[in-house]
Amino acid sequence: MRKTLLKLALAAAAMTLTACGSSDDPTPTPDPTPDPDTTTEREPVTAFVRGADISWYTEMSATGKKFYNAKSEERSCPALMKEIGMNAVRLRVWVNPEKRNCNYCDVKDVTQKAVSAWENGLNVMIDFHLSDWWADPGRQDMPAAWASMTHEELLTAVAEHVKEVLRAIKAKGVEVAWVQIGNETRNGMMHPDGQIWNDEGRLDGGFKRFTELYMAGYAATKLVFPEAKVMPHLNHAYEDNNWWVKELKDNGGRFDMIALSHYPQGDDASRSWSTMNQLAEANIKSLATTFGVPVLVAEFGVSQSNVAQSAQIASDFMKRMKLLGTNCCAGVLYWEPEVYDNWKPASYEGYGWGAYTNGAFTSQGRPSAVLDSWAK
Repeated sequence: MRKTLLKLALAAAAMTLTACGSSDDPTPTPDPTPDPDTTTEREPVTAFVRGADISWYTEMSATGKKFYNAKSEERSCPALMKEIGMNAVRLRVWVNPEKRNCNYCDVKDVTQKAVSAWENGLNVMIDFHLSDWWADPGRQDMPAAWASMTHEELLTAVAEHVKEVLRAIKAKGVEVAWVQIGNETRNGMMHPDGQIWNDEGRLDGGFKRFTELYMAGYAATKLVFPEAKVMPHLNHAYEDNNWWVKELKDNGGRFDMIALSHYPQGDDASRSWSTMNQLAEANIKSLATTFGVPVLVAEFGVSQSNVAQSAQIASDFMKRMKLLGTNCCAGVLYWEPEVYDNWKPASYEGYGWGAYTNGAFTSQGRPSAVLDSWAK
């Protein structure tokens, strides 16, 4: 009965928010059998997105990490996301991660995760890093296999990579709702070809080359999933990003949404979290109004150090985003909430911004109060 009421409440909320206001083992652990009471009914992609990027979970599972609900019942990570009220997942994909001795986030792994998410009633977003490894404001490395290519050859390589991944997912019966081309691409991607500036300043033709690379991915997506919403992605939702999006558009860029990251405790330590949330709200509304497309907060995260305060921060931000309406803010995805025990795979320097906590046993990770507002 509780879950039925929750589903009705979520549907009603979606209707009202319509106006702008590494392991060596490459074989992932099999998913546990879902709870018979867990619904796999899928919400429409137009509903407010309450989701998460859970790209790490197959690697975590291979190292023995498990996931539990509040009743200590084991779940697969996608099934647990659905059970606690989420309706979508975001999954990253790298070009050739084996070049970095990683067996995850390649075509095979991302396809498996997309299928599991889909079977558990979650909508799917694919995040193309267009790198063999992490892509973010501090690193936008060219895939090793593409290093000697000309710009024209790179356009083809981007298109073929995007089509290969999306076709593999589509072949398994999964519909991809959203596609992100590049990850936190404020200074472009695939450096040096798609770099916008360096230490000396703006690079001649840099934004144009970046836009052409982005558009190669945009066009390739539409060939496989014509209805998918395609978007660029920037860090710092609290900043005025209108200038950047205008430049993308002026250089021929097209987009159906705009993706942003927001870390209210980590992006600017000189400001309070409440100020950061307020600034993000104002700038998201400005972007949506100026360019006529919704903004998706594709990454959100808060510290694990104080769960009560972090839950307050997350709840405040989610309330602000929902009140904007889906024409302004399409939704929010938590970045890797399933991480607990300060999980530190060999492939990364450690992540302390998850939203799971240890239960009665040190091996058990359960959703913390940080994610409560995702179910409302």
